[in-house]
Amino acid sequence: MSDEQYVRYRDDTTVLAAIGACVARQTGRVTVRVPRELAEAAVAAWQRTEEGAPGPETPERYALRDGAAELALIGLAITERGRREGEEVAVDLDVASAGAALRAAE
Repeated sequence: MSDEQYVRYRDDTTVLAAIGACVARQTGRVTVRVPRELAEAAVAAWQRTEEGAPGPETPERYALRDGAAELALIGLAITERGRREGEEVAVDLDVASAGAALRAAE
């Protein structure tokens, strides 16, 4: 790929971020329902203590750690505002957290 393509990609990312800012102004949180077992796993991720700072990472390991961090943030949201509804837990998630979960499912 040429450097010109990466300049275009950087410009595209700037536009994507601007669209994201528009979306953020229009949507705050979305209510989602997850099975209780998944909610408990997310809360456990939030409560877990990791030892030491990460060293050099491959892109794959960075993506794994990033996904775990997103799960922990969902666990925080469940801890703060989750409510049990039968065998599910309902929680109002920030759109970014909901989007991270959707991307992980792809």
